[in-house]
Amino acid sequence: MERPVTVVTGGSRGIGAATCLRLAADGHDVVVGHVRDATAARAVVDGVRAAGARAVAVRADTSDEADVERLFATAEREPGPVTGLVNNAGVTGPLGRLADTATADLRRVVDVNLLGTLLCSRRAAQLMTPRRGGVIVNVSSAAATLGSPGDYVHYAATKAAVDALSLGLAKELGPDGVRVDAVAPGMIDTEMHAATGDPDRARRAAATIPLRRPGQAEEIAAAVAWLMSPEASYTTGAVLRVSGGR
Repeated sequence: MERPVTVVTGGSRGIGAATCLRLAADGHDVVVGHVRDATAARAVVDGVRAAGARAVAVRADTSDEADVERLFATAEREPGPVTGLVNNAGVTGPLGRLADTATADLRRVVDVNLLGTLLCSRRAAQLMTPRRGGVIVNVSSAAATLGSPGDYVHYAATKAAVDALSLGLAKELGPDGVRVDAVAPGMIDTEMHAATGDPDRARRAAATIPLRRPGQAEEIAAAVAWLMSPEASYTTGAVLRVSGGR
């Protein structure tokens, strides 16, 4: 039986890296998409190969159509025909109120989180539809329903759009045998918070979470892996919330 080949965007760190390693353990060959940190991407590739899977790292800005084309062309060539896509690449921009957010930051968040997910999903659909099978899992956020006031409502808005995309595309591609779902993480303890200028944010939020702790990247990776597995064969158009009850 042929091994599944899955493209993971934003695969060099955090949830993306954990997802690459989990999928490799589950028998996937993995294409590690990354935009900046080649060293981190190589480390993930090494981890995937140590699990017995094939892996390749590809530098690609998912908001750039040419980069997306190159990402999937590389995947199709090595390690082989793409059967899965995890749209994980995302940015938040600096924390703060919308009234104080620069236009450039707004544009970048929309370009990566929404346009990038659309471009990658479109390319995956073009490849998967003629083959009558495949799985797309979008990494959304609990922010889509919480709104994230005072932090990044623009980010929350893009993730709400990702939820709508997941539902609509699932209905569109279902007759072609392609499943589309989303995972909506809550507060996860990754380096993303440091990138926004607040490295202790996840730990401080513990008191507001019913389970009284932030989540770990591996817990999100487990949800993604289940949605990509044959065990989820009748699941499409779902948004699986993994947020500790928040």
